[in-house]
Amino acid sequence: MRISEFKNGKAEARYRTAYERALTELWRGPRTPLDVPTGFGTTRVYRTGRTEGTPIVLLPGSGGNALMWHRYLDALAARHPVIAVDTVGEPGASVQSAPVRNGRDAAAWLEELLTALDLPSAHLVGCSYGGWIALNHRIHHPGRTATLTLVDPAGLADPGRRFYTWLITGGLAALAPRPLRPRLARLVRNSAILETELMALIRASMGFRRRLPLATTLTDEELGRIDAPALFLLGEHSALHDAPAVAARLHRLAPAARVDLVPGTGHALPTDDPATVTAGILTMADRPAG
Repeated sequence: MRISEFKNGKAEARYRTAYERALTELWRGPRTPLDVPTGFGTTRVYRTGRTEGTPIVLLPGSGGNALMWHRYLDALAARHPVIAVDTVGEPGASVQSAPVRNGRDAAAWLEELLTALDLPSAHLVGCSYGGWIALNHRIHHPGRTATLTLVDPAGLADPGRRFYTWLITGGLAALAPRPLRPRLARLVRNSAILETELMALIRASMGFRRRLPLATTLTDEELGRIDAPALFLLGEHSALHDAPAVAARLHRLAPAARVDLVPGTGHALPTDDPATVTAGILTMADRPAG
């Protein structure tokens, strides 16, 4: 298998410039960047927040990086250490050096990262593809997860044609003149296109060749092994899956997990309802140890 990379030096330089601009614009508070070597490549993370306690580790969705969490950082960092991750193989400041072939490899990458950061325990938060990675990590490396917060995670059902249609229409809407975007965002149920800086960063990533595996659907046996304290936040109208059916599956297979259908939201749940997502993350991270 091949690895994710820019198609040429010009495309990489264009993206790096856009990334630094977005980082400066969206993350104005304190942060400490770290480049962490793993067997899958060098992973960029940003530390912020309190210095004591179990950290919240933020994993972005497909095509994103640590900056997708920019609206959440102040609230989370006020109460906990926070580590925001540029997932290896996604467009960001991480550099992939070996292929990620499946969920087991993705889990191995995350385990190496947490080990290198000397984190015996972490509150894992994953959105969409990042949620799939967090779930795989819990399945294959169960000792390090304090809690899980999964924000409309992938891997709970096979995405159908509706999801790919949603991706395409959202991408087209993001190219529309800015005054038209609020109306289009409502029409296609994708509030993420209103994130002007992030949309500019996504456009700059067009020269990036993403070669990560599809988020395969977790089996009943795998979901039954999710025994850490877990919160699943599902967009009521998610294009990724039939959220009520997924909720019923989770209630059956992981009865100890909390499963919330968030009214009026879709797969762009982090921008549809950031208050509910923030509250959910903090509810899990504030749980007493043990």
